[in-house]
Amino acid sequence: MAELYNRISSSSAEENEITKKLWNAEDLGGTREDNNRVPMFVVMTVVLTVITAFLITAPLWGQRPTAAIYVDYVKAMDTPEIQAIVNTAGDAAAMAELVKRSANSPHARQLIQHPVTMDDMRMVKPQIESLIAKGVDLRDYSVIGPIVKIANFEGNFREDGSRMRQQPSWDKGYTIDIFFVLAFYMGVAWVTKRLPPSTWQPVHSRTDNYK
Repeated sequence: MAELYNRISSSSAEENEITKKLWNAEDLGGTREDNNRVPMFVVMTVVLTVITAFLITAPLWGQRPTAAIYVDYVKAMDTPEIQAIVNTAGDAAAMAELVKRSANSPHARQLIQHPVTMDDMRMVKPQIESLIAKGVDLRDYSVIGPIVKIANFEGNFREDGSRMRQQPSWDKGYTIDIFFVLAFYMGVAWVTKRLPPSTWQPVHSRTDNYK
């Protein structure tokens, strides 16, 4: 199959002959460029890089923080233990304690992805508490800086008529990424196959002038 691929060219025989003559006549500034295949280890390295990039970003770092992931912080902020740390060691130490306590939280990874300071929490805390009092699904609300607002996603309707506003776990970014990765590889393959088959090598001689 590899040998067949090497012999295939998307250019016509006439176009390949013109390319060969030009290639032989051009000295490329003294640098000789042969008509070799891209080494397989280079191809596999690029493929491995793409796969690795997708794996280490699952779930995507681009996922937005929701109000739900900060509930444990909100509930613990006013406890005597945390307030004592704030008064004696400062906000940074208190925030570090909150992070430590949330190590086993279902949202632990998202909390790492979206770190906040104690001042950040002071701004969003009353907003999150207001939503808790209303009994809404906190996963429907995004935390954007100091503001907590309804997310702009539109999912299925619930039985009570409300609409889910939660970002899909797979995220639309994956669909877009896959499309562009495939388009890139197909484009590179098409451009490469416009050249003569790799079984032919230029001699880099000006004796065969381009006409």
